[in-house]
Amino acid sequence: MSQSVIGLVKTRVDAENLVSALQDSGFLSNDVSVLFPDKEGTKDFAHDNSTKAPEGAATGATTGGVIGGTLGLLAGIGALAIPGVGPFIAAGPIMATLSGIGVGATLGGITGALIGMGIPEYEAKMFEGKLREGNILIAAHSEINDDLKRAEDVFKTHGATDVKRVHDQAVKAV
Repeated sequence: MSQSVIGLVKTRVDAENLVSALQDSGFLSNDVSVLFPDKEGTKDFAHDNSTKAPEGAATGATTGGVIGGTLGLLAGIGALAIPGVGPFIAAGPIMATLSGIGVGATLGGITGALIGMGIPEYEAKMFEGKLREGNILIAAHSEINDDLKRAEDVFKTHGATDVKRVHDQAVKAV
C-alpha cells in the first residue's frame, strides 16, 4: 500500500525548493503532490523565461495562465474550485483525488481528500485551516519505506512544518 509524507510550507519559493529537493533525491514528478490556495489567480505564477516551464507547461490549468518553474513540471496540475473553501491549484496524485466525481460534495472538499490520504479527521481539518491561511501542502508518495524516510528528511531539512507519514487510501497516481 502506498504511503505519503506530507508537510506544509509558507511560500511558493519554499514549495519550489522542497519539490526540487524531492526530485533531486529521486522522486518523480508523478510522486509529488502540491496543493495551495489560488488567492491571486494565476498572475503570480505566470511563465518565467528562466525556467524549463515551456517543456512542462501546466496543460491542466484552467484559469488562463501557465504555472512556471518546478511546480509547472508536476503531473496533473490544474485549478479547482472547492465548494465552501474556494479556488486552489493542485498537482500530482492529490489532483486526481480532489477532482474525482463527488469528492467535494460527499467528503467535504480538502478535509475529505486528506482523510482519504489517511489523515485523522481532526488533523485534516487543521491542515485545511492552514491551507485557507495561505500555507502550501506538499506530499511525496511511495510504497518503499526507504523513500519515505528520505522524504521525511528532505521535508525537515527544507523547513516544512506538520510533517507526517500517512497511508494513502484514496490517492492514486495520475
